[in-house]
Amino acid sequence: MSSPRLDRGVTSPELRLCLSLNRLGDSDRIRRFFSVVSRLGDGVVWYALMIWFAAFDWVTGDRVSLQMAAAGLFTYFLYQRLKRHTRRPRPYQRYQTITLHLAPLDEYSFPSGHTLHAVVFSTIAIVHQPTLVWILAPFTLLVAMSRVVLGLHYPSDVAAASVIGLSIALLSFAPM
Repeated sequence: MSSPRLDRGVTSPELRLCLSLNRLGDSDRIRRFFSVVSRLGDGVVWYALMIWFAAFDWVTGDRVSLQMAAAGLFTYFLYQRLKRHTRRPRPYQRYQTITLHLAPLDEYSFPSGHTLHAVVFSTIAIVHQPTLVWILAPFTLLVAMSRVVLGLHYPSDVAAASVIGLSIALLSFAPM
């Protein structure tokens, strides 16, 4: 059973945006591009980033990698709990006009775990190494966009995940 509040939360403008972005995936090139971005957002880029910090930032790299790992674990358990609680169906499950272009990793839509992790890891990395903004900000936006293009999430799923992810990342800098 899904959360009635979240089901009613899909407005006509959001559904139109969702459908417009999803239709981009009808192009083989665009679908393949966003599929690769999505797969990289599964964790490959974030693990590589943690290794990069540990290997090349000898002063604080271990601390940054540990901060990323802790925030990533917290994020994983939080989004799993949110998905089980809200049980929001994915767009392709609710609307026949939305095409699924990539198999989902789990059952529910809210929030986007890919986006949540992308925002958390990118924010932490950028705070520690500001020059990474030129790589990580566009990549994070592409990860978020990929989830809608591929038919896996509504725009509100990625927007909420972005806010939650930014909050978690900023909280990870709070003194213990």
